[in-house]
Amino acid sequence: MFKGTVKKLLDEALNQREDLFIIDFDVLADNTIKVVIDGDKGVLVEDCMFVSRAIEHNLDREEQDFSLEVLSAGATAPLTKYRQYKKNLGRTLSVKTIENETIEGTLTQANEEKILLEWKAREPKPVGKGKVTVKKQAEISYDAISKAQVVIKF
Repeated sequence: MFKGTVKKLLDEALNQREDLFIIDFDVLADNTIKVVIDGDKGVLVEDCMFVSRAIEHNLDREEQDFSLEVLSAGATAPLTKYRQYKKNLGRTLSVKTIENETIEGTLTQANEEKILLEWKAREPKPVGKGKVTVKKQAEISYDAISKAQVVIKF
């Protein structure tokens, strides 16, 4: 019952701010509310405050004691939603597949079923000595991804 009320308040807040979306939401046994959000253009502290106030100001502490945490998905948090992939187009991802293969490349496409990674590799020339740079790509369905993260480069 309490979780349903909180979820309704969260959905109402996110309907006002369509640039924000839920990554994770849970209400623990001790009434700790945990909300992790992300945004199409990132998340500011003000965005977390907006979601927090939308929930907190519409619950009665006399009726239900609770604690509330609203946080943004961190830069190194795994990607779990299509919108996260879409907002990271052009960035380098490290993707581990369910076959335990790790692929690192630039995310060039993301639709609702799959992603496309592209990268360059050095391979032996077909004829003669030496190596040649070739462009590679991998189309990976979301079902085949066990973990995907943005690679932070300095």
